[in-house]
Amino acid sequence: MYKGKDITMYDLAKELNVSVATVSRALKDDPAVHKKTRKKITDLATELGYQTNLFARNLRTKETKTIGFMIHELKSNFINAVLSGVERITAREGYDLIIAHSSESYDKEVANARNLFHKRVDGLIASLAFETKNLDHFKQFTDRGIPIIFFDRVEKNNDYTVVIIDNYKCGYEATKHLIDQGCKRIAHVTSSLTRNVYADRYRGYKDALFDHHIQLDERLVIINDLSENAGIHSAKQLIKTKPLPDGAFITNDFVAAAFMKMLTEYKIKVPKDIAVVGFNNDAISHLIAPTLTTINYPGIEMGEVAARSIINHLKGISNINQINTVIISSKLVVRQSSQKTDQKAKSSTAV
Repeated sequence: MYKGKDITMYDLAKELNVSVATVSRALKDDPAVHKKTRKKITDLATELGYQTNLFARNLRTKETKTIGFMIHELKSNFINAVLSGVERITAREGYDLIIAHSSESYDKEVANARNLFHKRVDGLIASLAFETKNLDHFKQFTDRGIPIIFFDRVEKNNDYTVVIIDNYKCGYEATKHLIDQGCKRIAHVTSSLTRNVYADRYRGYKDALFDHHIQLDERLVIINDLSENAGIHSAKQLIKTKPLPDGAFITNDFVAAAFMKMLTEYKIKVPKDIAVVGFNNDAISHLIAPTLTTINYPGIEMGEVAARSIINHLKGISNINQINTVIISSKLVVRQSSQKTDQKAKSSTAV
């Protein structure tokens, strides 16, 4: 009778000889409907393959119970950790996620923003692409009172709440650690300085050198992407530099691992010849040999904080117009790759 047909509440009501209102309340587990009646209705709904008409419900409530999650890449341990944190909070609160990624393209980010807006997401959590030029494509959300939380890659001088770590302090501490190990010629391998995370880490690197009376050598600063090839290319380029660097602060663990592997192929020892510090504390950092000193970037916590902030906006607990900068704590995790001195390093140092 119902094969190939979308089952409605009217069908369930007719089959059980009850009112549509009773079916509606039973499917919401309303205690006003007798327990046995609720069970009959839910059992039949399951048997016939009834699906709640979320679209119709959303038109009535003006909510979609969805949150957009806009990111710049998918192949990132850090982003996956943030997503895990976001999903943990949103699922608990009954929200679904719609994920969009820009592949580091500004044009794709603009298109993704438009698409999520037309899907009527209740809120948006976003991290910017390398190529992002401005935030005009997010104005459509704010004009409609839809909250946005930016994380990691942000524009800090705009009217949005952001969730970040203190990238300047992390860059400073990573570089200072190498200096404390006796390094005098410290390379910095990073990515696009148009983005806050890399610009702030670079400032920290420069200031640590300055404060310790070490001259900045621009030849030791390499700006590339975050790929394996970037690590290989950076190592090959620095190997040609005379004199050879004795330390390297690399702004991504995966790039650092590729960098160290290439040094090994050229018979350059880590940390004896070049001490290395990475960034993120990805799984690869304690799997490679020597194990990698790095900055712990707590992605799960960042995701949880971003999700909780946006849901608080949606629930009216916090004011959408109240702009906040939330700074997540991070740590320098000292492992084998940076320890040039004979002193036994602590397992981690708070940043």
